[in-house]
Amino acid sequence: MKVVAYKRDEQGTGASRRLRKAGMVPGIVYGGADAPVSIKLDHNAMFHALKKETFHSSILEMDIDGKVQQVLLRDFQMHAFKALVMHADFQRVDASQKIHVKVPLHFINADVSPAVKLSAAVISHVMADLDISCLPKDLPEFIEVDLSTMEAGQSLHLSKVKLPAGVTAVLHGQDDPTIATAAIPAGKVGDAAAGEAAEGEAKK
Repeated sequence: MKVVAYKRDEQGTGASRRLRKAGMVPGIVYGGADAPVSIKLDHNAMFHALKKETFHSSILEMDIDGKVQQVLLRDFQMHAFKALVMHADFQRVDASQKIHVKVPLHFINADVSPAVKLSAAVISHVMADLDISCLPKDLPEFIEVDLSTMEAGQSLHLSKVKLPAGVTAVLHGQDDPTIATAAIPAGKVGDAAAGEAAEGEAKK
């Protein structure tokens, strides 16, 4: 994705307030060998970009006054109750250096799993995204999690998820975190037990 930004010389709270009134978002680009650069971006373009999943987990092509560089969105602040982007932080990307970033998990094939088809279980997503490390060229927009073999009562752990080539998970001390679980709702369990009891009485 491409992002258009402009250098800004104005600093401080008052300057940032004036920028926002003019329909711009103050921000900063940092990292790499170059010094941090204060920037401003079009608010409407930024607001709509933030709604896109790929904007948060992709290498962005940022054009600052005609000079293009690769960056990652690292942080942003929203107004407490208004639909207003207050600030955005971007980090420069070096093609030869690994990056650490969160990418979303996309869950597929839950509807054909034994847990859902045979047991009417409910599959819960324990994790919505995953911290990963990789070179910029290997960064995936998302990681697919196949639920087709899950059975009722089972948990799916990270070790069972196939990560893209060149991508490693950053585990934060967890050996094999749970990604998803499949459980039969309490009411369904009760119905099944009642059915079995009634069947047993009928056979007496």
